[in-house]
Amino acid sequence: MPTKEEVLKNTITRCKERDIIIPTYEQMRNPETIPQGIRDELGDIGLWDLHSRNLFRITWKNEPVKHGGGFGGVNYLEIPKEITGVRARIIILLGKYFPTGAHKVGATFGPLVEKLVHGEFDPTRQKALWPSTGNYCRGGAYDAYLLACPSIAVLPEGMSPERFEWLKEVGSEIYATPGSESNVKEVYDKTKELKAARPDEIVVLNQFDEMGNAIWHYAVTGPAMEEVFNDENKGGQRFSALFLTQGSAGTLGCADYIRETFPRVKVGAGEALQCPTLLYNGYGAHRIEGIGDKHVPWIHNIKNMDMVADIDDNHCMRITRLFNEPAGRKYLEKMGVAREFAEHLDLFGISSIANLLGAMKMAKYYEMNENDIVFTVATDSMDLYGSRLREMHKEHGEYSETDAAKDFDACLMGQTMDWMLELSYWDKRRMHNLKYFTWIEQQGKTIEELDAQWYDDNYWTDRLNSYKEWDEKIREFNEHTGLLKRYE
Repeated sequence: MPTKEEVLKNTITRCKERDIIIPTYEQMRNPETIPQGIRDELGDIGLWDLHSRNLFRITWKNEPVKHGGGFGGVNYLEIPKEITGVRARIIILLGKYFPTGAHKVGATFGPLVEKLVHGEFDPTRQKALWPSTGNYCRGGAYDAYLLACPSIAVLPEGMSPERFEWLKEVGSEIYATPGSESNVKEVYDKTKELKAARPDEIVVLNQFDEMGNAIWHYAVTGPAMEEVFNDENKGGQRFSALFLTQGSAGTLGCADYIRETFPRVKVGAGEALQCPTLLYNGYGAHRIEGIGDKHVPWIHNIKNMDMVADIDDNHCMRITRLFNEPAGRKYLEKMGVAREFAEHLDLFGISSIANLLGAMKMAKYYEMNENDIVFTVATDSMDLYGSRLREMHKEHGEYSETDAAKDFDACLMGQTMDWMLELSYWDKRRMHNLKYFTWIEQQGKTIEELDAQWYDDNYWTDRLNSYKEWDEKIREFNEHTGLLKRYE
């Protein structure tokens, strides 16, 4: 086996040959610090293009255009009260304007780049394996392609056809496992099988235990939310709540940053009602593509949570039609939603709608008013779910104004505080203990680290702040390739 030094040398040579420059977390957080020459080059590159310079577009601040865009402020929308039915302001960050149309290119950046700059992944002889329930393997395959690393995607066969078609386009090796969104164990089992058969070739980058997933959101998503709050604060308003579906728990890494900046914030974690793992130690299958269940991710800091809210996947699917069918948008306009806003409702994918519903439930539960601002994230858009709309159209027929009225009343205005739990210390401890069964018994983690996650006050802080050390490694790596000299 080659040494770390030899692997690092191979990686530097590969990046030099392929003209690959790796951005720092600081540049993804503040793209105005990117060299002007690189920003000029992006003027000739499409947002989804398989071009290494698009690594610098792993940021919330891309200009919302398909080709040649620069950088600006954070992409977000405030959801009108005509849709939420609550007094609190709900703001949602938009994932559509990342390469691949989803923010998972950030979540996958950290796990892979950390290993590249530390000499722990050799792109000349190894493949990055991305266990996923959807967008993570898309983001991983994209980042890997840009970094000249071969990749393998393992995801449930029940995921949307758009995901599989795109993975084929980028040349990823693909394995479809039984089940759908909540069948995470089957993904793990296939991953374990592949790793055992090809131990030296495969490097597993598991979103549920790779701290780099949460670190990216701590370093980039959290500050993006803070920036939006500061811009939107009209004086005397509060960053009152943050709601995010659990999924891999990567995006929830931003909650640690937000808690440091706004200590009184309420943090809610969501999941599908049809698979109530956190709420009831339950199981099941659901249709909220973008979140996985039946276990607690290793990187989820449960101690930082205040609430769990379960979202009915039937509501998400009905709202998907309400937001995207012509009759649905027409009815929303009839109910006072501005046409220019209704035209942007395709910015919300299915899990984005789940996040919106969770934010609404939190606002109702805590009786929030106009001085309270609740944040959430639209992880992706309807670009990835056109097939689901066609399936519902085929199954249920034409979508009428009557259908829209029913869905508006039941799924939006009728959102209740059912299936919610404000967490006590022991509720959190119970949920944290669920990690044992997946991670200690099945995945080889240690009981000592599990306990450290709960009892060690520095465990999460030290790991999440390690991005500063990674930035130093990235700068050092780029110096070795010598590619930045042309921009000085």
